[in-house]
Amino acid sequence: MLKRAFDLGITHFDLANNYGPPFGSAEENFGTILKRDFLPYRDELFISSKAGYDMWPGPYGNLGSRKYLIASLDQSLKRMGLDYVDLFYHHRPDPDTPLEETMTALDHIVRQGKALYVGISNYPPEETAKAAAILKELGTPCLIHQVKYSMFDREPEDGLLDTLDENGIGCIVFSPLAQGMLTDKYADGIPEDSRAAKAMTYLDRERVMGYQPKIKALHEIAQKRGQALAQMAIAWLLRDARVTSVLIGASSPEQLEQNVTSLDKQEFSNEEMKAIEDILG
Repeated sequence: MLKRAFDLGITHFDLANNYGPPFGSAEENFGTILKRDFLPYRDELFISSKAGYDMWPGPYGNLGSRKYLIASLDQSLKRMGLDYVDLFYHHRPDPDTPLEETMTALDHIVRQGKALYVGISNYPPEETAKAAAILKELGTPCLIHQVKYSMFDREPEDGLLDTLDENGIGCIVFSPLAQGMLTDKYADGIPEDSRAAKAMTYLDRERVMGYQPKIKALHEIAQKRGQALAQMAIAWLLRDARVTSVLIGASSPEQLEQNVTSLDKQEFSNEEMKAIEDILG
C-alpha cells in the first residue's frame, strides 16, 4: 500500500508515538517497511510523528513536558530507524505544563537536528496564537497545525482557520471523511461488514443513522459532480486556501487511488456550495 501511495506521488507519511495498537507499533511497522522498500528514497519522503498522549507510567510519560517530548521523540526515532523526522508535533495541549516549556522543547528538538520542522495539533485558536508567538521569538516557526476537520466536524471554522492564516501557519486535516461516514458506503444504510456495524473506534450505528439523511443528500450531489462522496468531501476541504493538505487513510489500493483523484476536481459552483451548506445546516 505504501509503495502504491509513493508511486501516486504521496511522499508525506504521518505517524505518532501512540498509533497502534499497541502503542508504538505503527512506527515500528513503518520503520520495517522504510528499511525494506524506501531507504534509497529517504530524501524524497516527508515523515512526521507526534507526542502528547499517555505512553508510559509516571509524570513524564504524557502531555507536554520537556522531558516527555524529548524522550518520546528519541523512542520514535529508534522505532522507525531514523536519525531525524521531517516534522514533529506536540499532539495536544497540556493544561499542567507552561506553554513556554513545551514550545522551548520543540525549539530544542529542531536545534538538536532531530526534527526539521515543528507543529502543533488539537490546539484551540487562542493557544495556537500564543504557541506561534513563542516559537517565532525562539526562531523556530510553527510550520503547521494538524486539526480534525470535515463536513461533519466544522469547529476549525470558528476562529482556528483565521488564526492559522494570520500567523502564516499551515493547516493539515485529519479525519477528513468523519471516520468514514463521508463515503458511499453509508449512503443507503449501514453494511454489516462496516466499522459502524461493528461499533469500532468512534463510529457506531446510532451516530451514523443520525447523519444518514445528510450522507444520502451529499452522496446525490457528489454523483451529479461525477465523484464519489469521499472525493467530494476531500475536495470540499481543499477548496479553502487556508487548508494546506489532508491526511487520508485507506484499506485498499482502490480506496487510495480514489482519494488521490479528489485533486482532479476541486472547484465547486455557487449552486453546489449552497446545496451543500443547506444540507450541513
